[in-house]
Amino acid sequence: MNNTSFPSSDLPNEAIDPDVKTQEPRLWRDDGWTARVIKNEDDDGWAVEMVKEGQTEPALVGPWTMGRDKKNPKPLDTNAFHTLVKTASEVLRRHEQQLHALLHKSVNVTSTSGQLNIKLDIVPDEDSPYAVLSAYDALGEQLAQVRVAANFKLGMQSATQWIESDFRKPA
Repeated sequence: MNNTSFPSSDLPNEAIDPDVKTQEPRLWRDDGWTARVIKNEDDDGWAVEMVKEGQTEPALVGPWTMGRDKKNPKPLDTNAFHTLVKTASEVLRRHEQQLHALLHKSVNVTSTSGQLNIKLDIVPDEDSPYAVLSAYDALGEQLAQVRVAANFKLGMQSATQWIESDFRKPA
């Protein structure tokens, strides 16, 4: 049987019920993920996109293997789907780690009152982003907190200057 017709894959994302488990040659949906084999816009081949439930953009888009006829894509299967879910989940996890690292920074500074941990937490508000600069002692007790510009650069020098100014808001 030649299975070259895959009508479900041609439906727009919003027309597919995310709660229905689907296992078709070019469309798999399960465990909160959708794998869709699509035409590769860059060449004559095929690609697969992985979209997490509730998201509009794919977490992963990658090349997909041609089938035996060298014209149509290889059908999705259980092993391929699980591998794609694992890979896409890892991509999202790395993205979240990178975003966390961009929004939350800290340095340890030795001062006359002992070891202090200075933290900068950026709040990426669309209208007016800002950051919170805070100081903690060795026991984790907060000593000071001020609101600063979202582009405040936290480093050893800026942290030391803030401590030496008795935690006054940096200019």
